[in-house]
Amino acid sequence: MPIAPGSTLGILGGGQLGRMTALAARTLGYKVHALDPDPDCPARSVLDRCIVASFDDVAQAAELASQCDVVTLEIEKVATDGLVAAARFAPVRPSADVLAMVQDRGVQKGWLSRNGFPVGPFREVATSEQLLEATRAMGGACFVKSCVGGYDGRGQLRLSGDARLDDGGGAGGTGGLEREAASLFASLGGQRCVVEQALDLEAELSVLVARSPSGKLAVYPPALNHHVDQILDWSLLPGPLSAAVTGQAVQIALDLAVGLRVEGLLVVELFLLKDGRLLINELAPRPHNSYHASEVACATSQFEQAVRAVCDLPLGSVEIVRPAAILNLLGDVWLDGAPPPFEAALEIPGVRLHLYGKRVARPGRKMGHLSATGRTPEEALVAAKLAMARLSAQAGLPLPGR
Repeated sequence: MPIAPGSTLGILGGGQLGRMTALAARTLGYKVHALDPDPDCPARSVLDRCIVASFDDVAQAAELASQCDVVTLEIEKVATDGLVAAARFAPVRPSADVLAMVQDRGVQKGWLSRNGFPVGPFREVATSEQLLEATRAMGGACFVKSCVGGYDGRGQLRLSGDARLDDGGGAGGTGGLEREAASLFASLGGQRCVVEQALDLEAELSVLVARSPSGKLAVYPPALNHHVDQILDWSLLPGPLSAAVTGQAVQIALDLAVGLRVEGLLVVELFLLKDGRLLINELAPRPHNSYHASEVACATSQFEQAVRAVCDLPLGSVEIVRPAAILNLLGDVWLDGAPPPFEAALEIPGVRLHLYGKRVARPGRKMGHLSATGRTPEEALVAAKLAMARLSAQAGLPLPGR
């Protein structure tokens, strides 16, 4: 049965994704409770109740669910035991099984490979010696990612492979590579890692699919994404991609949502290689930074869709009403802690400001984003970049190299 407006939605996590989901839920008439370890989390001001507890507090996850009609999540670092405990009191969507697969990169990559989904060459390693062996097998240049945790580039490092892979020894030979591998493994805390071969990329994209408990599906057009220092910088919706790439990306996302029996949202991050192949990078069973543009581009935003999906309401239209772009605002533009001159950005027609309610700005921390619309996605991106350039100039900051 649908969980009707007027019921209570619980969210595990009160970050910016939880805040925007809560705002959409309140517009639909739901009450919203959330659990987050930060008493000043971004969602707090828009909640009916906020439980301050760690993401591995099983008892408090159950307490949240006991007062809600359905529970969802906005972050993967929630303990699966908490989801199991919560499920004794209310439906939990996505399930603990989906979360357990997604939150461990080694488990995720293995599941994708065993089930025939396209992934690049990878190995799971548990020692620096295994890391060195994997690096040699993949030709040197690799990305090394901790299996658990890490976000926006944290817990992810590149092994350059500049050191030669022969047995010549010395600074440029095997000894140099051994030192690089040992140093990198230690910097990731000596924990299990996934080693992925560096690929020759044409583009990065993502696809968002919603699936309701009754099995209904809705898939958004792929977004085209650009990263700087492994943090999303800008995204276009719809991504200017060929019909063949779009069709293949959409089918991969649909197959995954059905195969995993996801209830809620699933975002599939994909690599488009220069040879035309599409490979899966990672999965996220929640709203996603690359679909913030859906708030201004689509008939139904990803946040409203998330609420509709977990409450088993009819899924909303994913029609593109007008092309859009988003550009992330990081803490770097809060010069000496002072807010930047947002009015300079808002002078550009079609540009909107979205702030996340975070109290402390730090370099690299996502504080908000600018969105813009246009006749084409590229035109929208030009407007967003112009708004960012004006904001930076007024604040006396160097123009970002975007």
